[in-house]
Amino acid sequence: MTTRTAPFIDDTGSQVPVTRVFHWGRWAAGTISLLVVGWLAWLIIRNPHLDWGEVWNFLFDGKILSGVWVTIQISILATVVGLVLGVLLAIMRLAHNPVLRSLSWFYIWFFRGTPLIVQLIFWYNLAFLFPHLILKIPFTEVGVFWDTNRVMTGFTAAMLGLGLNMAAYFAETVRAGIQAVDEGQTDAAYAMGMTPAQRMRYIVLPQALRIIIPPTGNEFISMLKTTSLVYVVAGNDLMTNASQIYKTNNLIMELLIVASAWYMLMTAIATWLQSRLERRYGRDAVRLVRGGGLTDRLRGQAIPARPVGEGAGA
Repeated sequence: MTTRTAPFIDDTGSQVPVTRVFHWGRWAAGTISLLVVGWLAWLIIRNPHLDWGEVWNFLFDGKILSGVWVTIQISILATVVGLVLGVLLAIMRLAHNPVLRSLSWFYIWFFRGTPLIVQLIFWYNLAFLFPHLILKIPFTEVGVFWDTNRVMTGFTAAMLGLGLNMAAYFAETVRAGIQAVDEGQTDAAYAMGMTPAQRMRYIVLPQALRIIIPPTGNEFISMLKTTSLVYVVAGNDLMTNASQIYKTNNLIMELLIVASAWYMLMTAIATWLQSRLERRYGRDAVRLVRGGGLTDRLRGQAIPARPVGEGAGA
């Protein structure tokens, strides 16, 4: 779509005024939408059964703030587990070894096909299958063991369940990022005498990260909200603590609003960080199309803009 900036001139040389078109449909749709949203907001804000004073009182309650901190901890630790295991699964999925490929495929299929809440409950009740966790030297009695009930707390079960589940999804993201790297890069690495491990470490992964990292922000934002499922295993997260409070004072809606406010705040911060990350890793690609910024042009280091229609491989 192009926009005309030059004025219209008639035969006498006078400028013809352009009348702006009034879009009745757009104004009507926007007005009705605002009225509906305002009406719904008014019903909630002025609801006599909702005590906003209690919402404010519990917003910075010690138990709520403790739950927020645990939610952040679970989100970060589960994301780290998911990222590390996801990269390993992606490499296994792309390996030439059929056994490794099959194991990776089975893992991804199993964890993507099983509801997350089932996985959380499974890990929390692992003691029914294994009362003790044993780590010992094979064919000997030398080793250590732990009581599973002491190890698999709500926090541990949440971190493990969320991390293992995220790994299954993240593995597909990493695999797509690796496969997006041009095959010529691989051939060049082999021509330089690199081993497959060196090729992956020095050539493929650094380039794939530009594609992988932005979606990783989405995974973390999703993880922040998914931690609310930890409620079923009493992981002392935000939702668990909020539910424990409203079970004692029956202020269900007030505590749900408090929990929602904290989730939205954490999501907003994570979204801002994700936008910074995307800007950082997409900056080079944007500069190739648009050319350098004002600072670069002043320094005489501007990157020449790519002609329209020129492909990446040209």
